[in-house]
Amino acid sequence: MLSKNSLNNFFISSSICVSATLLFTGCFSSYSNGGYYGGSSGSYSSGYKKIPKQKMRNSKAMHRATMRPYEIAGKWYYPTVAKVNDTQRGIASWYGPNFHARKTSNGEIYNMYAMTAAHKTLPMNTMVRVDNLENNRSVVVRINDRGPFVSGRIIDLSNKAARAIDMVKRGTAKVKLTVLGFHGKIAKSESEKKEVMSVGRYYVQVGAFRRYEGAKITQRKFENIIGNNYNVIIKKGFFDNKPINRVWVSGFRSEAEANDFKQKLGIKGAMIIAH
Repeated sequence: MLSKNSLNNFFISSSICVSATLLFTGCFSSYSNGGYYGGSSGSYSSGYKKIPKQKMRNSKAMHRATMRPYEIAGKWYYPTVAKVNDTQRGIASWYGPNFHARKTSNGEIYNMYAMTAAHKTLPMNTMVRVDNLENNRSVVVRINDRGPFVSGRIIDLSNKAARAIDMVKRGTAKVKLTVLGFHGKIAKSESEKKEVMSVGRYYVQVGAFRRYEGAKITQRKFENIIGNNYNVIIKKGFFDNKPINRVWVSGFRSEAEANDFKQKLGIKGAMIIAH
């Protein structure tokens, strides 16, 4: 996974990059059959450095930094808002000794004996249940790192979590992820289950019309252009004491993502609105 220093460097601006040397050393070269394991049996010795009990890093500054878009090997990733009961299916892998005692993306020390995991886009400290679809075993982990940056894989489990669902020897497994809560806590009450983890939402205003019909035409136009990636909404309001219908494209998790959208569609004059 990426070290804290690396993340600090590419979180200085909204344009993020990581050197190829660090990327391939930190994310790919230590994998064998999908996960790292010390020995053909997937065993590890007790000789690895003991990690002292850590306090969970959960500051607003950390969340702002780790929710910004970032680029790995020419591909952009957009950390996303999430809600309880969101699900995702794909391939899980695991990481262990080569990353033990290194800093994770949120600044904690990676402990392969803790119930943690890396995910490319979920907010840090999201609690996730991982169901191994191949043997019906489950484990609950806390997201505290970014990765895995291998096509088709959706989560990188700690060694301990991988053992809990019996996937260490194979290295990978088909899994289902279910969001259980945020800030290191599993949601229990109905109000908690309705919580959405976000650090702000951004919109791109692509038009403003006195007549509602004009706004509807623009809404349909952009719906046809962007497909299901974002939503196009009409926000009614007033300007100079007269009704105004603003057309907003919604669903951006950061100002950088909204800017990226503007550039790709060639609508540089459109307004970005933080809400």
